[in-house]
Amino acid sequence: MSRQDMILFNFHEIRRRSIMVWNAIPNQKLSWRPDEDALSCSEMIRHILESEFLYHKMLILGGSRGIDDVSNPFDNKEFISVKDELTFTEPFRKDFLKYIGTLPKQDLDAQKIVRDDVGYTRTLGDMVLRIAYHESVHTGQLLDYMRRMEIDRPNIWD
Repeated sequence: MSRQDMILFNFHEIRRRSIMVWNAIPNQKLSWRPDEDALSCSEMIRHILESEFLYHKMLILGGSRGIDDVSNPFDNKEFISVKDELTFTEPFRKDFLKYIGTLPKQDLDAQKIVRDDVGYTRTLGDMVLRIAYHESVHTGQLLDYMRRMEIDRPNIWD
């Protein structure tokens, strides 16, 4: 299996498991948050999906410089349901995965991504893995939310 194949497999597996978690949250619980400063379940899901879109643009731009000039289709879009979010983001997800699949091995190691907004520079490969990690962490947070709400959590460890 090539490096790109492993990276893509990881993205598919993370999203598959995230969707299991998202779909297990009852609609009436999507606005739940553990405290007033935390994201709600629906805000967390939106954050994950919107962040992937913006991360994709940062990879193309070589960093965060210019990201504020990118037209963001998530602006002013109301969260309706998990299904609606997934349908809405499907074309962005396909473009992102297609882009990841075309990255040359040498670029993963050599190209730099400069995040002026948060103060670090990483290789393209490192940044791609950080994108996957970002979704994984937030999916884990949602599992904790579900535990706190005392609702059934899906077994994502198949």
